[in-house]
Amino acid sequence: MISVKEAQEIIKQNIPQKKQQILPLKEAFGYTTSEDIYSKYNIPNFLQSSMDGYAIRFQDRNQPLKIVGEIPAGCTEQFQLEKGTAYRIFTGAPLPFGADTVVMQEKVIVENNKLIIEERELEEGLNVRPIGSDAKINTVAISSDSYLSAAAIGYLAGIGCTKVKVYAPSSVSLILTGNELKKPGETLEFGQIFESNTIQLESVLRQSGIQKIDTFWVKDNPEEIQKVLESAVSKTDIVLLVGGVSVGDYDFVIEATKICEIQQQFHKIKQKPGKPLYFGTKGEKLVFGLPGNPSSALTCFYLYVAPLLSELTKKPAITNTTTATVTSTYKKKKGLTHFLKAIYKDGKVSPLHAQESYKLQSFAEANCLIILSEESEGCEKDEVVEIIILK
Repeated sequence: MISVKEAQEIIKQNIPQKKQQILPLKEAFGYTTSEDIYSKYNIPNFLQSSMDGYAIRFQDRNQPLKIVGEIPAGCTEQFQLEKGTAYRIFTGAPLPFGADTVVMQEKVIVENNKLIIEERELEEGLNVRPIGSDAKINTVAISSDSYLSAAAIGYLAGIGCTKVKVYAPSSVSLILTGNELKKPGETLEFGQIFESNTIQLESVLRQSGIQKIDTFWVKDNPEEIQKVLESAVSKTDIVLLVGGVSVGDYDFVIEATKICEIQQQFHKIKQKPGKPLYFGTKGEKLVFGLPGNPSSALTCFYLYVAPLLSELTKKPAITNTTTATVTSTYKKKKGLTHFLKAIYKDGKVSPLHAQESYKLQSFAEANCLIILSEESEGCEKDEVVEIIILK
């Protein structure tokens, strides 16, 4: 067996080259840019009023000014501002040539079409958006590795961008093994259990930005497992095998990986839950063998698969690590890193009941995992421990 850190490092060393794709801007939300995006225009490309008010020459501020016209937003006609005159102007409208300042409408008096400015602290350029103040032509508007939030998409639309190059999400095959499994909604017979790994792993894969998921149910049959695995590896980037990765008489996954010429990188980690975890590669294809117990499978996903997916797509991680003060004592033996389901709130973390790997009830309540290293014998109440926040 290898340590948790060794397993994480091996996965990092086998991360394949990131894929890229070009998407229409309206389809790019939630992706991450894979190259710098340059503005093709100055935005705005004219001096623009940021207020409803009056466009003037700053040097004319201390004299009555004749109002000679009105400029609404969207006006494409170009006006010239002469000495001693002003234009009524609205937010977003282009300033007339010669104007350099906009006075707010609340700071003036208008009498007989004459404008008298009452703002004594008026500054040159006030309430005017300079040319290129939001984006300058031929400069980087959004840099590579930037997450495309709703605001980022809006900004790119506002500078005239119509398509972007992004990191493409991986395609994933999910292979569920086990004779005892029944789908929710089916009749549960003696000796059978409802299968929950499909829905929980598909959910967390979607949370990680994966859109293409092929899911297969396979009986504990060596030939069938081999056939489905071989097909999945040929068609998708990442394969997640769930169940059958231990050493029991009906655990056929490891042998199937050998027959399919998948190179084993490691099998079994010094951790609890999730000790039987398998990781292998075939070229740039990645294969994980997750334990069948739902809690173990999900823990292993958070620890190993989620960080990999985040690195491949440069999307924000669905976990992050911090520290907290534990509210109760927990004892363990040295030798395995323990990941305890827990609740984190206001800087304190409380281990939950039912830490057994086959139980999901406590995981359903948990928002974090407490990390207790393989060298430790647990933690004492009020001790500061490392935790993984689950988003």
